[in-house]
Amino acid sequence: MKKKGRPKKVRYIQNLPRIVQFSPRGKPGRPDEVELSIEQFEAIKLADFQNFNQFEAAVSMRLSRASFGRILRQARGLLADAIVNGKIIKIRVGDAQIGVKKSDFTEQKLVEEIAKFKQSADNLLGQNKTEETCNSNKPRISPQDITEQSAEKTPHKA
Repeated sequence: MKKKGRPKKVRYIQNLPRIVQFSPRGKPGRPDEVELSIEQFEAIKLADFQNFNQFEAAVSMRLSRASFGRILRQARGLLADAIVNGKIIKIRVGDAQIGVKKSDFTEQKLVEEIAKFKQSADNLLGQNKTEETCNSNKPRISPQDITEQSAEKTPHKA
């Protein structure tokens, strides 16, 4: 059967987790389970363990910042549910590109990726060309200049 809707974007992760299941101790019987997807695991790892901000982590996974934030929020909710209610946490491996190593994403590479992202965004919006052509010959006016000019034009009543 063919999947409906837009195809899911490939998620890039550094490597697979060494352990794919965590079980609580001290709870009798077989506890309920919570499934954490590989992209949710990667989001938790990047944001909470490696201390990337959401923008840097999104660039690392090659996602939008909003998508990364949504994945991170869902992952934190699942982990909180599992910890509070004593559930088993299983990490499910899904569609992901594995092998983006941390050494591939050094701070310098991250800065370069962010610069490329900003450049492509500027090109899409056409800001670079229009700002250069429109503002190259115009002198800059500060808010102080405007208030001084309006004060000169306004007659003072004595």
